[in-house]
Amino acid sequence: MANWLFNKSSNDAVSNVLSEGGPVRAGATFAAELRFEEVSKNYGERAALAGLSLDIAPGEVLCLLGPSGCGKTTLLRVAAGIERPDGGRVLINGREVAGPERFVQPEARGVGLMFQDFALFPHLTILENVAFGLKALPRAEARREALTVLARVGLERYAEQYPHILSGGQQQRVALARAIVPRPAVMLMDEPFSGLDVQLRESMQQETLALLRETRATTMIVTHDPEEAMRLGDRIAVMRAGRLVQVGRAEDLYHRPAELFVARLFSEINEIDVKVAAGRAATPFGPVAAPGLGDGERATLCIRERSVGLTAVRANGGGEAQGLAGRVRDARFLGDAMRLEVVVEGFEAPLNVRTRVGHDVARGSEVRLCIDPSDVIVFPSSNGKDT
Repeated sequence: MANWLFNKSSNDAVSNVLSEGGPVRAGATFAAELRFEEVSKNYGERAALAGLSLDIAPGEVLCLLGPSGCGKTTLLRVAAGIERPDGGRVLINGREVAGPERFVQPEARGVGLMFQDFALFPHLTILENVAFGLKALPRAEARREALTVLARVGLERYAEQYPHILSGGQQQRVALARAIVPRPAVMLMDEPFSGLDVQLRESMQQETLALLRETRATTMIVTHDPEEAMRLGDRIAVMRAGRLVQVGRAEDLYHRPAELFVARLFSEINEIDVKVAAGRAATPFGPVAAPGLGDGERATLCIRERSVGLTAVRANGGGEAQGLAGRVRDARFLGDAMRLEVVVEGFEAPLNVRTRVGHDVARGSEVRLCIDPSDVIVFPSSNGKDT
């Protein structure tokens, strides 16, 4: 299938192409703006995308984050040209590639696509897999480009081997090399790290991000992992039910979530029902601002588990501190942290608290809790309750 590319030993090809030595870098491309304008897509009566608009700047890495079924992959497939939108437009560098009057085929969009299962061809060698999208080039040039990118991901020694001998991480590198070797202006990645074990995932994320920065391709990465989105994305676009909930930097989404749904994504929180009076919510640790809520309205008070300060109370009275009195009802060891369930004075339900390992607390311990009102977020009770 890909034998057109080679007329001599791949080992000789590797030696000839890489004989100059020195660090190997991926070829750069011209990054393109990717724009969605009121894009909609329906599957029967279900709206997978509901009038979604989003701009991704040239060279930007944007992560699409949300639960399964929220429309992330559908948006990626619409950008790639695998799916036709039912309404709205998709533009790459101002050129309409999907809309009411125009539909550009996937191979003519200058888009690279990488799936979560890598989709390598088992009957082709590693080098043939990487060179698969270079059939328009002369043989020698295609071989040189494929080997250069394969060397960039550290797998040139496997050029003549087949995908089945590679580990999951190595297959991911081959799939990435195949996607970037045509130097696409836009790279689309559908949960590319979901099949990797925890230890390998972080290193592959770092390697992939470095390669994307080298190529300068505008990138959209689909993920359901908030930490991965924060690690990789210049910005994060949170989706729910085919719509954008909030778009921004990781810091903005963490500290200033637009909805309870977003707050839940980025941190473990305690949710407490409170009542608003004079623009403030009364709490056991003092009043908290509740902007936009009227007198008598119910609200949800969100306290991050990691933002609660905790001090153990010693039997001899030493170590006591200001704060609310509490008793540890349960304690769970989580490696570098402890997750405590604490019955606290003034709260109807126990609070969950995460604290570093080393605190001398166990089940039944008496403790004092301090909560900074500036770390507390208040949402209307209806906000996010259906998610």
